[in-house]
Amino acid sequence: MSATAHPWPPALAGTPAAAVIERAIERRRLGHSLLLHGDDPRTLVAGAYAIADRLMGAGAEPSHSHPAVGTGGHPDCFELRPAGRSRQIGAEATRELITRLQVTPRIAAVKVAIVHEADRMNTVAANIFLKTLEEPPANTAILLLTGRPYALLSTIRSRCLHFRFPSAAQAADVEGWPAWLDDYRAWLGRLLEGAADKRAVADHIFSIYGLLSRFGFLLDRASAGAWSRQKESLPPGLEEEEQVAMEVGLANGIRAQLFGEIERATRAFAAPHLESGGEPARRAFVAAIDRLERDAALLRVNLNESAALEDFLLSSLRFWSRR
Repeated sequence: MSATAHPWPPALAGTPAAAVIERAIERRRLGHSLLLHGDDPRTLVAGAYAIADRLMGAGAEPSHSHPAVGTGGHPDCFELRPAGRSRQIGAEATRELITRLQVTPRIAAVKVAIVHEADRMNTVAANIFLKTLEEPPANTAILLLTGRPYALLSTIRSRCLHFRFPSAAQAADVEGWPAWLDDYRAWLGRLLEGAADKRAVADHIFSIYGLLSRFGFLLDRASAGAWSRQKESLPPGLEEEEQVAMEVGLANGIRAQLFGEIERATRAFAAPHLESGGEPARRAFVAAIDRLERDAALLRVNLNESAALEDFLLSSLRFWSRR
């Protein structure tokens, strides 16, 4: 066993998924390949480390001491991450992982491969990896982590056991963000009062660009702070391109969380007005949520967050003012 066992993350502790996996490991009946997907990257990673720790601990040599899973030093645990600003998993890195999986375990009874953001595999890498899933090496478990399972090849998905992991559902820990949400809700309230003249419309537009400017500042500061903390616990030996990809991925995760909280704030604001506002309020709310989901989806194909938020806020001005 490793010196420090990985506990299940709070979002998974005591859940049916964790119980099923625990029982399967105890009975040595867990499948070769697992697809772990959900909205919270931190829960996915922590859950994968917990599974890997239990898989390898079940057959570890008690006389051996070794680094814990997730430190980059466990001899039977291999991790594959996207690299570079394009955040792609390429063919060469995939082949290297497969080669390492062919080697007999050194300490544990099984080898474990953890593929972070598996949906970032390019086409060549995905097809190479598919062959490994079709004929996995003996005594091997492969954990694929993704927030976008349907971006993977259907043939890859069909060869894995699927587990959806819930998010921790915690509010974003970003200084100044609660005040931003308060101002956003207050702006929506002013929209409901209408825009009787050009001056009122101009005030609404100034508010939009004030929210945009503050959003960019808060996101940049939160991303820089989170990366500064993350760097202190990085596994040794990570290539610079892998670190760049991790930094970009971390920023994207914070951005996605903030957009998710904007959606929840919009729903909370709209709820009492839907009860009393009738059909116009319902149409405005549905149109606003549809636009936010569309803009959030475009972020995944590299639309700039400022452009996405600007589109949503300008559209909201139109939707709610037309009530």
